[in-house]
Amino acid sequence: MLYVILGILIFIVFLLLLLLLKGKDNSDLTERIGRFDTNITKEIGEFKLYFSSDLRKDFEHLTELLEKKMNDLNDKVNERLDDNFQKSNKTFNNILERLTKIDEAQKKIDGLSTDIVSLQSVLTDKKTRGIFGEVNLNYILTSVFGENAKGIYEIQHKLSNGFIADAILYAPSPLGTICIDSKFPLENYQRMTDKTLSKEARDVAEKQFKKDVRNHIDAISSKYIVPGETASEAILFLPAEAIFAEINAYHADLIKEAYNKKVWITSPTTLMSTLTTISMILKNIERDKYAKVIHEELNKLSHEFALYKERWDKLSRSIDTVSKDVKDINITTEKITKRFDSIQSVNVEELENKQKDS
Repeated sequence: MLYVILGILIFIVFLLLLLLLKGKDNSDLTERIGRFDTNITKEIGEFKLYFSSDLRKDFEHLTELLEKKMNDLNDKVNERLDDNFQKSNKTFNNILERLTKIDEAQKKIDGLSTDIVSLQSVLTDKKTRGIFGEVNLNYILTSVFGENAKGIYEIQHKLSNGFIADAILYAPSPLGTICIDSKFPLENYQRMTDKTLSKEARDVAEKQFKKDVRNHIDAISSKYIVPGETASEAILFLPAEAIFAEINAYHADLIKEAYNKKVWITSPTTLMSTLTTISMILKNIERDKYAKVIHEELNKLSHEFALYKERWDKLSRSIDTVSKDVKDINITTEKITKRFDSIQSVNVEELENKQKDS
């Protein structure tokens, strides 16, 4: 920019020189050129000074603006970096927490798998399976009716025929006293559902499984249905939902046979629902019994209140009679009082004088 301005000034100087050469002599021209050159040099120096000063000020102002912008940009970048760092740190902590929970859950699953394997090894013994079923049955009864609910159920009840039921339920009429016995046909069920065995072996296990269930149905029907002592039905409790589902889904003949022999096949879920329904019936019966007592007491109270009202009416009539008598006595009293007043106002001397005169 500076070089362009200098070039324009030099061009103007040459034009002036050409003009002066046409109208003046050489001496005068030399003098004028000298003065012009001095002025031009002075003006160019002043221009350079002013231009340099303005340029420096503009450059300083521009530098300040750039520094301010850079500082603002740096602050924003730092703020964004801090915010992103906090978010990243929070996300990382959440990921670590989730991974910790997943690790704990995995450990629990591993422990549960170990427990299940241990439980399967324990349940291979028939006696242990029987104890497991009895404990499960006791837990369900306790959950529904509470502990020591005498008069509602009883554990290990001995019947008159000498057999001991795992539990007996004193249900309301028309159900009556119902025996519950736990059975756990596990071995052949596991074999019939084991895909590693051949189809022939699984078919044999299925037939044996159905035979086991029929034997349990027959045993419960013959042992725990006692005419005149228990209800005409009994409950076969299967402590495994899978076995119950297997029978209901694929062995309708077993369900029909149990129905014909008055035996109800239940699982933990269905037994819980059945006992809950019976519990509600018992509560309704108990509430109705107390409602009847309350109704009788209300009738007695109504009778007593009628007697109270009758006696109060008699008393009210007596009070009215006494009140009338009091009013009559009051009237008589006023009359007597007036007589006494009139007697007191009589002048005895005047009466004697009147009698003399007459």
